[in-house]
Amino acid sequence: MNLEKTYSELLLNIGFSVNEIQKNWMELENAYSKKSRYYHNLTHIKDMIASFETYRDQLQNPNEILFSIFYHDFVYSASKKDNELKSAEYALAILPKNVNLNRQLVFDAICATQLHQHNRIEDINWVIDFDLKILAKGWDDYKIYFEQIRKEYRIYPDFLYKPGRAKALKHFLENEFIFQTDEFRKLYEEKARFNIEKELSLLESKK
Repeated sequence: MNLEKTYSELLLNIGFSVNEIQKNWMELENAYSKKSRYYHNLTHIKDMIASFETYRDQLQNPNEILFSIFYHDFVYSASKKDNELKSAEYALAILPKNVNLNRQLVFDAICATQLHQHNRIEDINWVIDFDLKILAKGWDDYKIYFEQIRKEYRIYPDFLYKPGRAKALKHFLENEFIFQTDEFRKLYEEKARFNIEKELSLLESKK
């Protein structure tokens, strides 16, 4: 998959000029390629877009959802709690006035990737599930994922990180469902719960 090509075609389609597209792509690529990003990088975006392509026909507003995917982690700092809000604000700020896009949907979809809670708008539920699909990978890939997350939070010592990570994982398990669409629940719910429980047991055994 050529991310830049996918990005450029989307922005051209919704009303950006070629010059704007080149400038915005460079800024996006730089943001996701920072050395501090071990998981929240262009590989994560590529994985989400692969899911997007698989389920594009299920979406009412594919352009808004694809744009949201590209920008949902644009702002990312492990020490901040407003990354999604700042990313959403940035995504709207770069939109030309005459662009053919539902701004509110873009804003809401990006913000929804913070708490991953069921949304009344089904398109947003798909974004949430694309974002969380990593939770249902095979154990070896899942282990790479949580090791990458630990590196992103390396400013925190284990005695702070482990309880925080465990709390986040338990939150997923406490919900009736991890995934928000019927399709993802059917395919991935069981595997995701298995992985999370296994990671929790590792966190708690190393105290």
